[in-house]
Amino acid sequence: MTSRTYAVLLADVLGSSSRPGIRRLLGQRLAQASQRHQRNKWIRLPYSVTAGDEFQTLTDRLESVPAIILDLRRTLQPLPIRIGVGFGRVSERIQAPVNRLGGEAFQYARQAIEGVKTSQRFRFLVLTSFQTSEQEFDTTANLIYGLQDTLVRKITAKQWETIDAFMDQPGIEQVAKRLRVNISTVSRNLKRGYYWQLSETAAVVKTLIEHTF
Repeated sequence: MTSRTYAVLLADVLGSSSRPGIRRLLGQRLAQASQRHQRNKWIRLPYSVTAGDEFQTLTDRLESVPAIILDLRRTLQPLPIRIGVGFGRVSERIQAPVNRLGGEAFQYARQAIEGVKTSQRFRFLVLTSFQTSEQEFDTTANLIYGLQDTLVRKITAKQWETIDAFMDQPGIEQVAKRLRVNISTVSRNLKRGYYWQLSETAAVVKTLIEHTF
């Protein structure tokens, strides 16, 4: 088992059984995510659909996880996803496909996403969960994301469209031209779509990861 700490992201699509063409759409979106995330050196292996609507990846850049989570949510629109993240060791040499690997990080990721499905941590619905060997980190990160997920569930398709465009090209005037709307509409969609809270969450949890691991 390798001594290095890895992060495994294990995710699935909410309500997938009622969505026609889910496999094709998920495959298209994950191909986009894999290309961008590998280009940014956020992940070690491309996303792999492991069973039905479930998919996973692995990274040794723990601090990239918050950026990955935010980028996955905007890239996979209109598919709402649950994400479990596990930090730990991996038992085999790192090579594709990711679903053939195992170890502590994968076990923690499975525990994390099962916690999301059963709402074990809180008395409110969440979409994101961390499981690591550091209990204080888990408590803090899960509370931050639990509160953020309350906002994520309220973001509309139009607001996600604006967030997506802004993350590709962070300039309000440029986004307005691209989407053919006025500047005030872009500003309003970013604000009402909680983009600034989402980006601040990613920045704060990135720092928390760097200080803990």
